[in-house]
Amino acid sequence: MEFSINDCLDNIVEAIMEEKPQVVAFSTYIWNSEYVRKVAKTIKLIDNSVEIIYGGPEVTYDGENFLRNNVGEYIIEGEGEETFRELVEYKLGKGKISDIKGIYYKVSGDNQETTIVYNGKRPVMDMNKIVFPYNEEDDLQNKIVYYEASRGCPFRCKYCLSSVLTNVRFLNVERVKKDLTYLIEKNVKLIKFVDRTFNCDGKFAMELWEFLMNYPCDTTFHFEISADIFKKEELELLSKAPKGKFQFEVGVQTTNDEVLKNINRYVKFDHIKENIQYVQKHDNIKQHLDLIAGLPGEDLESFKKSFNDVYSIEPEEIQLGFLKLIKGTSMRKEANQWGMVASPYAPYEILKTKDISYDELLSLKKVENMVDKYYNSGKFNLTIKYLRKCFDNPFEFYESLANYFENHGYFKRSISNNDYYKFFLDFNKDILKSNTDIIREILRYEYLCVNKKRGIPEFLRGDMSKDEERAIKDILREKGQKLENSSHVEKFNIDIAKLKSKNNVSKKNIYIIFNEKKEPTYLDLQE
Repeated sequence: MEFSINDCLDNIVEAIMEEKPQVVAFSTYIWNSEYVRKVAKTIKLIDNSVEIIYGGPEVTYDGENFLRNNVGEYIIEGEGEETFRELVEYKLGKGKISDIKGIYYKVSGDNQETTIVYNGKRPVMDMNKIVFPYNEEDDLQNKIVYYEASRGCPFRCKYCLSSVLTNVRFLNVERVKKDLTYLIEKNVKLIKFVDRTFNCDGKFAMELWEFLMNYPCDTTFHFEISADIFKKEELELLSKAPKGKFQFEVGVQTTNDEVLKNINRYVKFDHIKENIQYVQKHDNIKQHLDLIAGLPGEDLESFKKSFNDVYSIEPEEIQLGFLKLIKGTSMRKEANQWGMVASPYAPYEILKTKDISYDELLSLKKVENMVDKYYNSGKFNLTIKYLRKCFDNPFEFYESLANYFENHGYFKRSISNNDYYKFFLDFNKDILKSNTDIIREILRYEYLCVNKKRGIPEFLRGDMSKDEERAIKDILREKGQKLENSSHVEKFNIDIAKLKSKNNVSKKNIYIIFNEKKEPTYLDLQE
């Protein structure tokens, strides 16, 4: 049964109990562990005979303690496929529980005291034994599917749970092709590979990339990759990928080489940057670059530099994440060494270190919000590029914008789509004091590129009269052009095309045709 943490707890419990279960098993992660505990406890209050099984990374590295302090009978440690099967078989009367490796379970003694028994670790499994979970009856059209082609990671980044796994295992490449063919034919919208480093085996990655590049489909494929290990032949292959078919998530984390060493990443940012820019220049693969605040040895000034370094590449998206001291990782064990204090509650996010304070991390969260809403949305590229010139570096721009939001209380209220345009206009007027008319024209253009004209707010409306609009349409008809029903003409008093190509403004009346399904068309009636 599938639910989300946004579902009402009572509704989840009701749906589960309607099935009259004897056993309920939960996959437990940092993002749902608190919710799982509440659901499990409520189930036990309703019917104490229902047995509870927990599995997943959140209970794997603290099994005995978790089971001792929560309702439930069993914990499955590590990989769950084989262990879960054997546990179900045991519940059906086959075999002995003492023979099942990889589980914790409660045993009640004669004096009614409960003992936690652990049967020892299970060897890692052959991934090819995993049964593909879908069948022909499943409706997957326009869905997002998470796919695992490998487990483990060859790198030992201290903050990552994959660093504790002993080796990397892959599904048979032909098996992967078969699975992907099924998903593609089911018209899945997006397939996200959850492999920690998809390109750690270049031969494996290239064979699948080439297979997908030559498979005609509308499905998009998302990969987590390490940019520093790209080989020349991999980059050459990727340069030929159809535009929009692949997305890359690149974990840069920091551009401070010393901090990279502190987390067991022995790479140079210059090498990462070189490969990212090689992919970028072919303009066919969307790249999402990650940074992590709160890493050992990185203070606020170092993080600002990391941000500016990554921003200079101008990827499609930049994510500012915050270090989490995940159970089982060596970073959690080294916390005292770096003066790290993290929340005691999942997801165990860093609160402060000896290098960066709580207040500084709080300010970075506000900057992260601005980067996400303005930069990552892709709706304000021209406006940002124009206003950025008022600041010495990118971080200062987003920091100033975040401070403006904070001072006006915008972080504590609900904000509509149109508000983000209005606040940008106000920010320029109140703080930058740049030419408001120019910013308004740029924002109006960007609004109409992604929104319908009938929703345009009053503060962005143009001044073209109905007579002028009719005259433009007459000219178009004389040229043998006809506006589609979904199209409309807007007048601007700056040269938008020149602004886009050269990032400078020149005063000029220009007309642009906007269409919901096409790129804007520029009309220069002075030619």
